[in-house]
Amino acid sequence: MSAGFQCKKFYVAHDQCAMKVGTDGLLLGAFAPLPQPGRPILDIGTGSGLISLMLAQRSCGANPIDAIELDNTAALQAATNIANSPWPTAVQLIKGDILTYQSNKRYSLIVSNPPFFQQALPATDARRHQARHTDSLPFARLLEKAKALLVEEGVFAVVLPLVSAEIFCALAQQQGWFISCYCAVKTTPNKPIQRALLCLRLQPSTKTEYQLIITAADGSYSQDYKALLKDFYLKF
Repeated sequence: MSAGFQCKKFYVAHDQCAMKVGTDGLLLGAFAPLPQPGRPILDIGTGSGLISLMLAQRSCGANPIDAIELDNTAALQAATNIANSPWPTAVQLIKGDILTYQSNKRYSLIVSNPPFFQQALPATDARRHQARHTDSLPFARLLEKAKALLVEEGVFAVVLPLVSAEIFCALAQQQGWFISCYCAVKTTPNKPIQRALLCLRLQPSTKTEYQLIITAADGSYSQDYKALLKDFYLKF
């Protein structure tokens, strides 16, 4: 397994992280809608720091980003990745638990690639279990915390497997959230939907729905996928 992932403008080491750089994080980092310059962003469960660094690149460092991570080792690696990036002052690494995080700051964008396994067999690696299973960050409590930290007109963007996304959306609507964007992601045109990219808001808004197919029928990356990630993938 590689020690890290090279993007066009930065490198993410992930050998010390329970969860490695993957498609979900890359999708969310490119999908999440940027707020106006100067408006703060919060990355919940930053892991290696990938999503925060993608947002820093997209905003040219104009949005202050707080990246919170519960796992000590991952937090140290994220801090190193941030320090070695072109935007070392744009991202602040916070070592801690989002559920106990207290701040007077309110964020215009909150992003999270959260744990999603529910009532599943525990992973043999405790750190991997923490990163993947919702007992460390239950959906209902994540939604409550995001609601408390988001400005009224802000956006909460997440990526989840399809079944988990359905559960998450139902809980969100129970708590008064509105789903403003739902992007269903398929690996190929003929495969079922595997994951969903979501934007949630606290104010009523028109819901946008569309599909993103990663790989075209001929096995090449789709034009939509390449357009979304062209600023990050070396191969694009």
